[in-house]
Amino acid sequence: MSLESVESVGVPAAPTAPAAGRASARAKAARRRRLTVYAARVLVLVVVLGAWELMARNGVIDPFYVSMPSKIWDQIVQWTLHGTPQGSLGEQIWYTLYEALLGWVFGVAGGVVLGIGLGRVRFLADVFSPYIKVLNALPRIALVPIFLILFGLGPASKVASAVVLVFFPVFFNAFQGAREVDRNLVANARILGASKRRVTLQVVIPSATSWIFTSLHVSFGFALIGAIVGEYLGAAKGIGLLISASQGTFNTAGVYAAMVILAVVALLAEGLLTFAEKRLFRWKPGDSGPGE
Repeated sequence: MSLESVESVGVPAAPTAPAAGRASARAKAARRRRLTVYAARVLVLVVVLGAWELMARNGVIDPFYVSMPSKIWDQIVQWTLHGTPQGSLGEQIWYTLYEALLGWVFGVAGGVVLGIGLGRVRFLADVFSPYIKVLNALPRIALVPIFLILFGLGPASKVASAVVLVFFPVFFNAFQGAREVDRNLVANARILGASKRRVTLQVVIPSATSWIFTSLHVSFGFALIGAIVGEYLGAAKGIGLLISASQGTFNTAGVYAAMVILAVVALLAEGLLTFAEKRLFRWKPGDSGPGE
């Protein structure tokens, strides 16, 4: 064998210059697009806040009802530096976050277990289907006063409110994910001798994970809503109580400031979920939307 043949066999072919150039161009285009998207988001926010401030200052809209961004910012700074009537701002945020997280965890766990269980056992799905549809049709926010009566003004009533709001979106996604598992994968696993338990753990649950993660992105927002509504109706601490107290004293800036704080908490939670999803699904190709 000649030296040229040995080199051609033992050394992997380097990428050609045109291919490397195209890859570099795609990477640069992707970076430019990300920067453009971020800049456009900031521009939209600046335009909306600027228009809001100008219209409120010039009397186009009544600041008594809609406040203005500068007053909202001043309220957040005041709460941060001097605390709220109910205690420090961090304490209020943590109280609400604790209730929402606990309700979210319980709601997600119940939704995943029951969703996959009923998705795997058709007989149980047929039996419980009408009851689940009826419960899902109920206005679950209306249950919050009942939870307050049953569990009192403590965290338990807010956690229960968060659970009922989180459970159903997670349940239906887990149920559909279990139903949409590739039948060939299940059949192959059974041919190889896998028990029903192993098929569920090693085939069904991994296949349904993407469906479940889709519901997690919206379910944490529902958990926050459940906690906030419960605090609004009756609590000793929390962001919902801040909203209620601000509304009771006609402090419109306080109402909007509490909503801004909630939005920041929700965005941070969404970012953490997105990061976890990307880490878990690193094998999936990135989505390419139109125009990319």
